[in-house]
Amino acid sequence: MSIIFRYLNRQVLVSMLAVTGVLLMVFMSGRFLKYLSEAATGKYPGDILFMVMAYRFPGFLELILPLGLFIGILLAHGRMYLDSEMSVLFACGVSDRQVLGYTMVTSVVVMMLVGVISLYLAPWGMAKVDRIFDAQKQKTEFELLTPGRFQSLPGGDRVTYTESLSDNKRRLSGVFIAEHADDGSGPTLIAAEAGSQFVDEDTGSRFLVLEDGHRFAGKPGQPDYQVTSFDAYGLKVTGPESVRTYRDEEGIPTLELWRSDNPDHRALFHWRVSLPFLVPVVTLLAVPLSRVNPRQGRFFHLLPAMLIYIGYLGLLIVARDALARGDIPEWLGLAWVHVLFLGLGLWLQFGPGWMRRRRLQREGQRHA
Repeated sequence: MSIIFRYLNRQVLVSMLAVTGVLLMVFMSGRFLKYLSEAATGKYPGDILFMVMAYRFPGFLELILPLGLFIGILLAHGRMYLDSEMSVLFACGVSDRQVLGYTMVTSVVVMMLVGVISLYLAPWGMAKVDRIFDAQKQKTEFELLTPGRFQSLPGGDRVTYTESLSDNKRRLSGVFIAEHADDGSGPTLIAAEAGSQFVDEDTGSRFLVLEDGHRFAGKPGQPDYQVTSFDAYGLKVTGPESVRTYRDEEGIPTLELWRSDNPDHRALFHWRVSLPFLVPVVTLLAVPLSRVNPRQGRFFHLLPAMLIYIGYLGLLIVARDALARGDIPEWLGLAWVHVLFLGLGLWLQFGPGWMRRRRLQREGQRHA
């Protein structure tokens, strides 16, 4: 039995890790491209992207691990049915309940891992991401400049370009600035040979002092079009935004959610607690759903199984939103969704055998 136990769990783990790896690449690539596009526009520097993705990793893993285990069981057990390995195991005295019990061992390990990620690691990682983004928001417009790139900086009404920037980000050369006036008077263009940062000690305001340049204001061809040459021209630099502890509730620690009276926080607390219980329930669903006739093909059972999983996760999300709105009592929480699909899993696992025994009993009573 120990050989069968190791073989079954090895097959499931290999399939689960392969599926989880592929899903992580898909989902993290999409998120990385989003951050990359924001870095390309100058919203964030590119050197923080990998750190942000590393902290976001637990948040991806908490939802991908249950799905990876679900698909891994379907693929591993399905292959064993197609290759008649399951038929050999059943002929040797291994029952459906034993196969389920062996698979549940892996499920319990994954369940504990998802619990640690959901309750502790994912909120911790999201809080770190929030602090990284908040730190970037503390940087001034001047500090966010990247040489050789047109950048639309905070406020959205100014585009700045500089050919080069000193290592300490205090001196610029080859500066071009375009500003859009809200009063409809036309754009303002400024070109300067160099620039430097100046801080007013009395007010704390920051200025970009441009040197040896020209300023063009108004609509070209109009009588009020202005062309000005200057030796020095001061331009106020956007100051940093105020600091926030968290950008959103995803970074709030679980213990703080538990103590909170905010309905959204309570719903999020129930969501985090419910995610580990997703694992054994989907295991109970996957084991009977993996049974396949060799003539049906290896992937015949994947579509209905995935529809059940999507319905399960979708109903959890709907229940979380309803709980946040107060449409569901808190004592009920999200447990009713798990109980519903637990009942479905128990029926898929034991229902056909129970109905078969009942039918045989009725036939025996008729012939008696």
